[in-house]
Amino acid sequence: MRRAIERPHGTADAAAVIAVLREARCGEVAADAGRRAQYAADASNYRQVPLAVVFPRHRQHVINAVAACRRLGVPITSRGAGTSTSGQAVGSGVVLDFSRHYNRILALDGAAETATVEPGVVLDDLQAAAAEHGLLFGPDPSTHSRCTLGGMIGNNACGSHSVAWGRTADNVLELEVLTYRGTVLTVGEMTQREIEAATAEGGERGRLIGALHRLAMENLAALRTGLGRFPRQVSGYALENLLPEHRFNLARALVGSEGTCAVILSATVRLVRPPPARTLVVLGFTDACAAADAVPVLLEHRLLALEGLDRALTDIVTRPVTRAAIDTLPQAQAWLFAELGGTAEEVAESARALTATAERTAGFTGAETVADPERIRRLWRIREDGAGLATRLPDGSEAWPGWEDAAVPPAQLGSYLRGFTALLERYNLRGAVYGHFGEGCLHVRVNFDFTTEHGTSLFRAFITDAAELVTAHGGSLSGEHGDGQARSELLPLMYGPEIITVFERFKDIWDPDNGLNPGMIVRALPVDGNLRVSPRRTALPLTTVLPFHADGGDFAKATRRCVGVGKCRSVEPRGDVMCPSYRVTRDEKDSTRGRARVLYEMTQGEVITDGWRSTEVRDVLDLCLSCKGCSVDCPVGVDVATYKSEFLHHHYRHRLRPASHYSMGWLPLLARSAARMPRLINAITTSRFAPLLKRLGGIAAERAMPQFAEQTFLSWFRKRPSPGPAPRGPVMLWVDSFNNHFSPGVLRAGVAVLENAGYQVLVPDGTQCCGLTWITTGQLGVARRIARRTTAALRPALDAGMPVVGLEPSCTAALKSDLPELLDGDPYARSLAQATVNLAELLIGDASDWEPPQAGVRSISQTHCHQHATVGFDADAELLRRMGVDNTVLNSGCCGLAGNFGFERGHYEVSVAAGEQALLPAVRAAAPGTVALADGFSCRTQIAQQTDRTATHLAELIAQALPPRP
Repeated sequence: MRRAIERPHGTADAAAVIAVLREARCGEVAADAGRRAQYAADASNYRQVPLAVVFPRHRQHVINAVAACRRLGVPITSRGAGTSTSGQAVGSGVVLDFSRHYNRILALDGAAETATVEPGVVLDDLQAAAAEHGLLFGPDPSTHSRCTLGGMIGNNACGSHSVAWGRTADNVLELEVLTYRGTVLTVGEMTQREIEAATAEGGERGRLIGALHRLAMENLAALRTGLGRFPRQVSGYALENLLPEHRFNLARALVGSEGTCAVILSATVRLVRPPPARTLVVLGFTDACAAADAVPVLLEHRLLALEGLDRALTDIVTRPVTRAAIDTLPQAQAWLFAELGGTAEEVAESARALTATAERTAGFTGAETVADPERIRRLWRIREDGAGLATRLPDGSEAWPGWEDAAVPPAQLGSYLRGFTALLERYNLRGAVYGHFGEGCLHVRVNFDFTTEHGTSLFRAFITDAAELVTAHGGSLSGEHGDGQARSELLPLMYGPEIITVFERFKDIWDPDNGLNPGMIVRALPVDGNLRVSPRRTALPLTTVLPFHADGGDFAKATRRCVGVGKCRSVEPRGDVMCPSYRVTRDEKDSTRGRARVLYEMTQGEVITDGWRSTEVRDVLDLCLSCKGCSVDCPVGVDVATYKSEFLHHHYRHRLRPASHYSMGWLPLLARSAARMPRLINAITTSRFAPLLKRLGGIAAERAMPQFAEQTFLSWFRKRPSPGPAPRGPVMLWVDSFNNHFSPGVLRAGVAVLENAGYQVLVPDGTQCCGLTWITTGQLGVARRIARRTTAALRPALDAGMPVVGLEPSCTAALKSDLPELLDGDPYARSLAQATVNLAELLIGDASDWEPPQAGVRSISQTHCHQHATVGFDADAELLRRMGVDNTVLNSGCCGLAGNFGFERGHYEVSVAAGEQALLPAVRAAAPGTVALADGFSCRTQIAQQTDRTATHLAELIAQALPPRP
C-alpha cells in the first residue's frame, strides 16, 4: 500500500507541485517564502513548513487541488482559521486554506432550523445570519470570532455552552466530503436498507460504505464499551456513531477526524433556539479544586454553561478594561461562571436556587448574580481570552499548550485536578487552569522549556504521566481540540491495541494512500517532533535598538509571543482595534499573527534567510498601520508596531529609504520651514504641481494635502499676555507638531479649558517633538536624539512634579510608552511617561472638583488607536457625562488613516476601506447637530476628507461651552 511522502521535500519536488497546482486551476496558489512562513505553525507547539498554500474559491477548486496532489503523492492539510492547539493544521505538503474565499452560507432554513455552509465560514458569521431567524449554532468555542465551521468539525469543537447544546458532532446533520482518491459523497444517518442499497450499487461510494459497515459490525463490543463513555471523550475517531443504535451516522463519525479521512466540501448543521433571557451567576471558591468538587451538584440545575478559572489566570491580566472586570469578581481564588436561561422570572429564580446549592458546598466564598449585559460581556471576555492570557505567566515566563485539553467525567474533576496539580509540582512546572468545568474539560498552559534538550525531554515525560493520570480517571486526552501531533502518539495509553487497530482500519478505508494529514490520530508523529521552539535550531544573532525587556531582550522570544490564537483575525471590532488591515483584506499576511510568524521565521533563518534585509518581512509589514492596537488587544501583547519600527530601522540602515520616510517621517522638521511661508506652501500643494509633489514624496495621489495654519499655536501663545500664576499651579501643555501646524485651534482651546480649570499653562522651551513620525518609519537613531532633547527640555517641569498634558493621542502615547523604550534607563524618560496625561485624565483626576460647563449636546466619539492602547476612554466618557453630553462611543476600531500610513502611496484603498467599516458610515448617518468627537488629527482628517462633516476635539467642545471671559 502506497503511503504519502513524509520526508522533507526538495526544491525539485516543490517546483513540480507548484507548477501542477497552478495548471490545475485550484484557485490562488502561493509558494513564496513569506506565505510558507505564515502557514508553518498553528496555535500549537508545532511547526511544519508547507510546500505551498492553496486558497480555493469554490468547490471545483478544492476537487482540482486534491486531484493534483494525489497525482504527485503530496499530502494535504485542511485548514480553517489555524487556531488548532494540537498541531493538526500544519503539514509539510499542501495546505488548503478554506477561510479566505471558500466561506459562504449556502442555505439557511429558519423553519427547519438548519444551515448548509462551506467549510471556511466563520462561526460568528453563521451566528449573525442565524440570529435573524432567532436561532444560533450551539457549539461556541472561545475563538468564535474567527474559527471556521470546517475547523470545528475537524476537531469536534464544543465551547462554553456544550452543557446545553452539545458538541459539534451533536449538531452536524450531513457532510459532503471528498476523499483523497477523488470520490465525492454526502454522508449522514443511514438505515440498514440504505446501507445495503449503497453497497449493492458498487463503485467507490459503495466500497466505502460497505467496508465501514463491516468494520462496525465486527467490533460492536469494543465500540460500545470503549467509546462514547462521556460527552467530552473526543480523542481518536468517534466510531461509536457507526453503531446501529446511532443509525450508522457517517457524518458524526467523521466529526473530529482532523482532516485525516476526507476533505469537507459542505456541511449541513442543526441550529437551536436560545432562551429569551439569560443571566450569569459568578460563584467564588477557595481554590480551583474546591470549584471542581462543586460541579456535580451544580449540574443538577439546568445550566447553559459552567465555566471555571483560577486566580493564576486573572493575575496575568493587565488590560485596563479586563482588569476592571476582574476587580468586580467576588473575593476568591477561583470562580465558576454559571449561565442560566429561560424567561426573566425563571432565570431569577434559578439563580437563587443555584446560589443556595453553591452555599452548601465546601470552599464556597461568595456569589453574585450579574444581569447587566455589558458587564456579562466583559466577564466572559476574561474566559474567552484564556488561551492567550495563559501563555505568559505573571513573571513573564512562557507557557505552552501540550497538555491543554484533557477531560474527565465531571464527577472525577476534583480528584483529577488534585492529581494534576501534584504532577505539576513533582515536575516543578506551573500553569493557569481554566476551562469547561461543567463537562470536566480543563485547559492549562504549562511553562515547558523547549529551548533546551533537558526541557524537551521533561516535556515528553510530563505529558506521558499526565496521559496515564487522565486515563486512570476514566478520561480523554482531548476534550475538544483534537489529538493532532500533541496527543496522537499517546492514544495507545488510553485505548489499548484493539481500538487502535480499529482506528487504523477506519483511516485506511477512507484514505488508503495516507494522503490526508498523515501522522495525526493513527501512525502518529512523535509528540516531541516538529517543535516550533527547539534547541536544535539556533536563532540568528540579531541585535536590537529597543530593549524588549518583557522578553529578556530577545527579539525571537518577542515574536513568538504569538501563539496563534488568532484573535487578530476577527473582522468585527467588538471594542477592539486589532487588526485594521486584516479586517479589510482578510488575508493571513495582513493579520498580527501572520506578521509575527514571518518575523519569527526571520529570526530562525531557515525559510526567511536574509534577516533584517528580508523583502518578505518588509512586504508583510507594509499594511501594518502601526496603530498599536495589537499591543493591548492581543491577549499575549504582540506589538507589531514596535517590531515594525525595529525592523525598518535595520532594513534601511545605510540604504535609500522610501520617499514617504523622508516626506512624512521628517514632517515635524519640514513643517517648521513651511510655517515661515504657509500661504505659499498651501498654494503649491493645491496647484497643478501637487501631483508631482505627491509622487516625489511617496504620497497617495488620491489624498488631499493638509493645509498649514497661517499662524502656529506657538507663535500665538508666545505673543499673548501671560495670565500669571493660577490656583492649581502650572501645567505643561505638550505642543504636538500636528496641532501646532495644522489645527492650532485645538491647542488654543486646550489653553482656555486648562485656565478655566485653574491652571497656569506653560509650554516647553523651543520647539520640541515626541519623535513619533521617525519611530513609525523606523528611523530610531533620529528618534532617540529627538527624545533626548525632549526630556532635557522638560527636566525642570519634571523636577517640579508638573503634569504634562497632551492633546494629540498619538504623541501622548509616544511620550508614555515609546520614549522610555528609546531612552532605556533614562530616569527622566520614565518620569515623563508617568507625568503625561491627556486632558480628560487631568480634569477628572487632579481637577476633580472643577465643574465642567454643561454642553447639552449629542455626540459620537472615535477613540484614537493609541489612546485605546494606552489609557482607554474611561476618563473621557466620565468627563462627557459630567458635561451633560449624550455620547455614544463608536465601536469602530481604527479610522484607517493612522498617521503617515493613509497618506503613503499604495495604502489609500486599504486606509479608506478601514474607515468605511464603521467610522465613516456612522459619521454620515449621525443626526444633524450631532457632534463627531475625535481627538486624533488623523481621525479628524479622515472624517473631513471622506465625509461632509467636520470632527471636533474634546478640548474644542469644552471650550465652546465655557462662559465668555469677562
